[in-house]
Amino acid sequence: MPELPEVETTCRGIAPHVSGRLVARLAVHNPRLRWPVAADLPEWAQGQRILGVGRRAKYLLLTLERGHLMLHLGMSGSLRVLPVNTARETHDHFDLEMDSGWTLRFNDPRRFGSLARIEGDPAAHPLLRELAPEPLEPGFDGHYLHRITRRRRVAIKQALMNSRLVVGVGNIYASEALFRAGIRPGRAARSLTVQECARLARTVRQVLTTAIRHGGTTLRDYVSAEGKPGYFRQKLYVYERAGQPCRRCGTLIRQRRQGQRSTYYCPNCQS
Repeated sequence: MPELPEVETTCRGIAPHVSGRLVARLAVHNPRLRWPVAADLPEWAQGQRILGVGRRAKYLLLTLERGHLMLHLGMSGSLRVLPVNTARETHDHFDLEMDSGWTLRFNDPRRFGSLARIEGDPAAHPLLRELAPEPLEPGFDGHYLHRITRRRRVAIKQALMNSRLVVGVGNIYASEALFRAGIRPGRAARSLTVQECARLARTVRQVLTTAIRHGGTTLRDYVSAEGKPGYFRQKLYVYERAGQPCRRCGTLIRQRRQGQRSTYYCPNCQS
């Protein structure tokens, strides 16, 4: 599933191509996404100027003159910027065609992505209003992480993946940040010290920033707006490396099930 770095990479990739352009046409080829695309959305969007592109958690927000288009990539979605006459492929579900002759095309084999409009304040939308702080903004630091984990018996990895505590830290990046912080993913969140929380908050930010710099992580489906895979996979220390030697100490990386997800860690480097 695309996580924060992949969505941020997409956001940065499409912004130069769509910002300031007029929507010539919104062509919905298949409205049956995670939630049905509203039948009147093409008429509403047509003729509006795209004022900018932003991100909240894993949602992309295209600011138009009379509201916002909110997009989610789902589990397997990608947005590509293509010439408007490019032949469609299987699983291409909508085109946001612009007056420049280019289109923003959404492809999603599993159809868990979404497209909707917001006519009021995006922060008040039901899908956004309960979201926690962004991990790359000043509100997320060791003091915050220590405060929110004091009464939580849940494992620290699951706490990091809880979007009501911090947004955008999915399975890959939680595993990698915990390795770099030297903390086992199964540790009770409330057992972390102030120093460990500070170290973990720092490594979360470092891992996400590095992943964005490398265009995210491509394990299966994800590609950027330019059609390129993410290269952070080459920087992974533990994720999907079960049975391989730790890049730091040589101990074999272990895998376990945690919260219905695969977790990877080094039994020597993490305590």
